[in-house]
Amino acid sequence: MTDAALPKQNVVRAVLAKLGSVVCFIAMVTMVKIVADRVPPGEIVFFRSFCGLPIILAWLIWRRELSTGLKTNNLQGHVWRGLVGTMGMSLGFSALGFLPLSEVKAIQYAQPVLVVIFAAMFLGERVRAFRLTAVALGMIGVLIIMSPRFTALDEGGVDPVLALGAVLAFGSAVAAGLAHVFVRKLTATEPTAAIVFYFAITASTLSLITLPFGWVMPTAFELTLLISMGLVGGVGQILLTASYRYADASVVAPFEYSSILLALAIGYFVFAEVPTLMMLCGIALIVLAGILIIWRERQLGKDRAKARKVMTPQG
Repeated sequence: MTDAALPKQNVVRAVLAKLGSVVCFIAMVTMVKIVADRVPPGEIVFFRSFCGLPIILAWLIWRRELSTGLKTNNLQGHVWRGLVGTMGMSLGFSALGFLPLSEVKAIQYAQPVLVVIFAAMFLGERVRAFRLTAVALGMIGVLIIMSPRFTALDEGGVDPVLALGAVLAFGSAVAAGLAHVFVRKLTATEPTAAIVFYFAITASTLSLITLPFGWVMPTAFELTLLISMGLVGGVGQILLTASYRYADASVVAPFEYSSILLALAIGYFVFAEVPTLMMLCGIALIVLAGILIIWRERQLGKDRAKARKVMTPQG
């Protein structure tokens, strides 16, 4: 179903759900950043996934869907979504241990741009030349943000640790973009609760594989943050999955850019991270690309509505 065929109310619901998920995930990665220096990524993934399960179950009980919400007709699809999503989450959490929060998020802003590409490749969603141009503009912005980590223009040359962080951040964007396409495909046959539930189960199980590789005993403060991170992430995951049920991935994805101001503000006030001019320029290009995509979709929606009105018999 294209965005033109979706009821207006559903598109509004999709946007509101997406914005709600953005707030939740920004809060989540802030807590991850605080503990990332000491707690291994695999352990963080476990708390993020396992502690989100009570939220999902409570949501099902509230909606009186506990008996039906976890039924699935596509277990293999859930497994693939879980594998790709867990990979993206692990790479993103790892990147936070190497780079400033604002820089990791800035690189991950490639995700909505990549979703547009993947949605066209794997879901058959129609993407015209104008939107492809906007996608290219967004990718140029990502390259501008990442370029300082791979050039020797700064004194001291390339820092391999920071370069690795940039690669991890971009890899997480690619994996997350693919995971969102899997989510979009699953929503055709699967209930939202099942998609979120089976992802949490898959990610929790996969994260346990890293247990022999150096999990640590968290302090009381770290444990509080890890549990809170999982609860907030669970809410965000439900909102994100619901948003892709209400509208096409290419319509919902650009609203990820609303997290830019939040990420910059938290990076500055909480972690004393000052964004560079190059980073701000790259972010500006990505924002511009997102605005162009949204504007074009709105114009296409108006044109289609006019065409339907003209073709509708009067009287």
